Amino acid sequence: MGIAPTPSNLIHSLLPMHGYAMPAATSNKTDWRQLAILIFLAVIIALLWNTFVVYPLRVLVVVFHEFSHGAAALLTGGEIVEIQINHREGGHCITRGGIPFIIVSAGYIGSLLCGAAILYATSRTRSAHVLSGILGAILLLATFIWIRPLIGFGFAFATIAAVALILTSFYFPHAPNDVALKVIGLTSCLYAPLDIKSDVFDAGHAVSDATILAHQTGVPAVVWGTLWLIISLIIGFYALRAACRAINRPDHAK
Repeated sequence: MGIAPTPSNLIHSLLPMHGYAMPAATSNKTDWRQLAILIFLAVIIALLWNTFVVYPLRVLVVVFHEFSHGAAALLTGGEIVEIQINHREGGHCITRGGIPFIIVSAGYIGSLLCGAAILYATSRTRSAHVLSGILGAILLLATFIWIRPLIGFGFAFATIAAVALILTSFYFPHAPNDVALKVIGLTSCLYAPLDIKSDVFDAGHAVSDATILAHQTGVPAVVWGTLWLIISLIIGFYALRAACRAINRPDHAK
């Protein structure tokens, strides 16, 4: 008499056919190789920060930043009117309704959480090409729905970035996708504290999320900038720590 397949057995038998590896359980031990790779990539990104090499990554994080404002609006009962991105690494997200305090605060924190999520997810799977495809699809959908004008830098850039991620997921194996996603995640994590420093502490009275929140609350922009900077460093630390947890592999896979 045969044994009826369970849902778990069906998932394990079907997913490898599509090149997907089930995520493994984690341990409390540090994966020193993973940590070394992330530190190496972070140093390279930091050294090239103000060059054209990292420029597309910085603009991509600006896209994450503005989408985070929009996501906060949607989650608090509001709506997105328009998102714009310009070639000077700036942009805006116009919303209607929602909770203004949460919407304004979500830019830096949201883009940082995006980076942390990408780092963690990439470190937990051996099918990074699947993650690239998912990220590309989400970015493409959000771009067509919210970024305007249709003939403009922001729409063109986000569309090209999304298509590049999708093509990379189809035509390249795990390793190149793994490196690409780690670079994107690290850039997003690094951008938050560096951009806070630039916008709040170096730019004086220039308009920023901190100055907008200062006008709404009466609390000085430097206070909000300092608070966001502390939060970003804490989230960045725990993101790196979580991404460097060793993976418990089954005995037969050792």
